[in-house]
Amino acid sequence: MYEAHFGLRELPFGITPDTSFFFGSPRSQEALNTLLVAARTGEGFIKITGEVGTGKTLLCRKFMATLGDEFITAWIPNPYLEPRTLMLALADELELMLDRDVDQHQLLKTITHHLLMLAGQGKRVLLCIDEAQALPLETMEALRLLTNLETEKRKLLQIVLFGQPELNRKLELDAIRQLAQRITFHYHLGPLGRDDLDYYIAHRLRVAGYNGARLFSRRAVARLYRASGGTPRLVNILAHKALMLCYGQGRQEVGAAHVAAAARDTIAVKRRRWPWLAGASVLAGMAGLAWTFVR
Repeated sequence: MYEAHFGLRELPFGITPDTSFFFGSPRSQEALNTLLVAARTGEGFIKITGEVGTGKTLLCRKFMATLGDEFITAWIPNPYLEPRTLMLALADELELMLDRDVDQHQLLKTITHHLLMLAGQGKRVLLCIDEAQALPLETMEALRLLTNLETEKRKLLQIVLFGQPELNRKLELDAIRQLAQRITFHYHLGPLGRDDLDYYIAHRLRVAGYNGARLFSRRAVARLYRASGGTPRLVNILAHKALMLCYGQGRQEVGAAHVAAAARDTIAVKRRRWPWLAGASVLAGMAGLAWTFVR
C-alpha cells in the first residue's frame, strides 16, 4: 500500500494487538506495573477495565509476554462459556490430556493435580480472561471456586479479568459479591492524553521503520485527538486512513484536512461526535485509487 512511499517496513497503525507496538503511556505503564505487582503477590483476582478500544487486549498480551519463566499463563479470549466449558478451555490452555467423556469431578481433580504439580516446581499459574464482562454469572461463581484451590502459602491459580465497564456493574450484583470481595488489585485504563497522542503517533511510526521528518503535522495530531478522544483503536483507524489519503495525493506530510476526511468516513467517530451526520463515505471515491495500490 503506502509503505514504500513513506519509507515504512510495515503498516504502523493496524488494529490487531501487536506487542511490538506497545506504547508505555503513563496510563498503560501504570496498568502494566499494577498487573506485574499483583501477579507477584499471588493473591485472588485482578481486574482491568477500560472502554472499547483503549488497548486492554494489547495490555493483556504485553503483560503475559513480560512475566518471567516462573509463570505459566493461560488465555481465554471469549469467555461466554458455561462453567464446564470454561474449565475445559483452561485444561486445554494447560495442555492437559483428558478423556473425551470426562465428568465434572474428574475434570476438576485433573486440573487441581496439575496445579499442585506446578506449584511444587515453583511455578505460578495465571489465567487471563479477555472480554470478561461477557462471563455468565454461574461461570463467574465457578471461577471463584477455582481460586479456592491453594497451598498453605498461596493460591494455586490467579485470575486476571480484562473487561469493559459493564464488568463493574456485573460485579455489583449480590449473586457474585463473594467474587467482588476477592479482587485485590484493579485498574481502569483510560484514553491517551493530548500530549501522549503525539508521542504515540511517533512511537508507532518509529517501530514501523519510519526515520524521516515529522509525518503528521501538529494540526493533524490535534484533529486526531479531537476526532478520537484519545482512544487508541480510533486513532489507529483514522491515522491509517489519513495516510492513505496523503499517499493518494502524492504528499509527504499528513495534514489536518486528511484527518478530517478520515473522521467523516469513520462510523465510530460519527457516532461519538456527529450522530446526525449522513452516511455517505468520503473514502468511497478512493475505491479506484485503492485498486491501483494492489494491482
